[in-house]
Amino acid sequence: MKGVLVVLAVLALLAGFPLSTAVLVASVATPAMAQVHRTLFCEGALPVTGDWRPPYETAYTQTSGFGDRFHPIHQEWRLHAGVDLTSQPAGAPVVAAAAGTVTAAGWSSGGGNTVTIDHGGGISTRYLHLAAPSTLTVGQAVHLGQRVGVEGSTGDSIGSHLHFEVHVDGEPVDPVPFMAQRGAALSGVAVASSPPPGQTPDLPEDGEGGIGFELPAPGEPRQDSLHNSPLPVPPGVQELYEQAGAEYAIPWTLLAGIGMAETAHGATTGTSWAGARGLMQFIPATFAAYGVDGDGDGLADIDNAGDSVHSAANYLTASGVHRGEQGVREALFVYNHADWYVNDVLYYAQQYGGGLVLGDPVHCGGQGGNPDLPPVSSERVAQMLAFAAAQNGDAYILGAGGPDVWDCSSLTQTAMAQIGITAPRTAQAQRDWLAMGNGFRVPVEAARPGDLFFYDSYLGPHTIGHVGFVWDPATFTSIEAANPTTGVGHFSYEHAMENHIFEVWRLGNIDDNPKAPS
Repeated sequence: MKGVLVVLAVLALLAGFPLSTAVLVASVATPAMAQVHRTLFCEGALPVTGDWRPPYETAYTQTSGFGDRFHPIHQEWRLHAGVDLTSQPAGAPVVAAAAGTVTAAGWSSGGGNTVTIDHGGGISTRYLHLAAPSTLTVGQAVHLGQRVGVEGSTGDSIGSHLHFEVHVDGEPVDPVPFMAQRGAALSGVAVASSPPPGQTPDLPEDGEGGIGFELPAPGEPRQDSLHNSPLPVPPGVQELYEQAGAEYAIPWTLLAGIGMAETAHGATTGTSWAGARGLMQFIPATFAAYGVDGDGDGLADIDNAGDSVHSAANYLTASGVHRGEQGVREALFVYNHADWYVNDVLYYAQQYGGGLVLGDPVHCGGQGGNPDLPPVSSERVAQMLAFAAAQNGDAYILGAGGPDVWDCSSLTQTAMAQIGITAPRTAQAQRDWLAMGNGFRVPVEAARPGDLFFYDSYLGPHTIGHVGFVWDPATFTSIEAANPTTGVGHFSYEHAMENHIFEVWRLGNIDDNPKAPS
């Protein structure tokens, strides 16, 4: 009943009525029919941040859903107790959808080579028609994303596919809504491999995301690094690199790569022929725009080593270094417009140990979105916001992906999954994903319930670090995973409207697999 009331409340807001008249709105809030458009996906595989994931790393398609169907082999109506998924290309590895313990591994009647994993709390998953007997054994503990087997066509099957089931308290349930509610929508999009326990990244104290990607390998051409070997980093300079790297969520080795390429870590800090100065060689005009007080003395000094290193991290952040491997390359190119320079820096960074960028591995292009898209329909907005509101009171933990603990972008991502939309994981990537054509920007004063608002936070004034849903624009009320102190709830976004970045975006009427107008 609570979910129904939340939907009615949202419909009331969409129709412009007070919340007290929510029950009356159900009969008058039917929006005009609008064509559903296909979701546009970014480059790269989606990351895994919660306790659940799809059972593939590759892209895949759903070929048969949950429910009664006419069996293609036995020629009779039966309950199809799961969903059939086919990898692209067929025959891909199958991985565990969550951590658990193997309770069955062997041949099953009709299912062929089958594995069953118990996840605790009365929940289990089954993986049928595997190509060969699994190497897993009964009683074995498996981690999220561990290989279960390979997609096949054993048992009662007419083609290579995975029959994937979810059971709750011994009864099969539809895996599609079950997985969507846990931030692991079965959308068919490729999802990156899950690191084994103990190999997750260290997270900053504030912010969101909790995911990362390795620095890209150097490519060709290279220039200076071919004859200038990486020099040892002086301890004092390395401390500056490490401090700035921790503050801006990038590997200190990337800053060391720039420091080596520019001045050999301060060995040559004179003014260059182009007028660049300091340890990290800033043009004065660039430093005026991106220079920060790195040593806390109240001044941003182009010749101060601490200020120079922190300003380099700030400049990389503003240039998109957290937006996947392509974002790292583009940010380095902005720093010094030469392909050989990008590869030199990445080579030096690799020699100093590489590391993980805390950001979204997908790369989304685009600027202004698609203003010709019809906005997402009122019923779908209500469903999306009802899910977000149902998490009211849940805790906030950086990097959490539900179902009971969230950070800001995992909540918005999972809410959108409830209406068949797969969005990237982090706030900046979600904004860029909308800008590539999945939505359009609207003036702040034109905000509606269900719009997403974005603003800068822990990564400085040039990068988006937070996202939430507009709940009631008349009172600037949100529904969001705000921070570790307040958790998930209804708050005010009015305070953030004075930030360096504050944007409101409207989701288009899109779907991963549109079938009919909605």
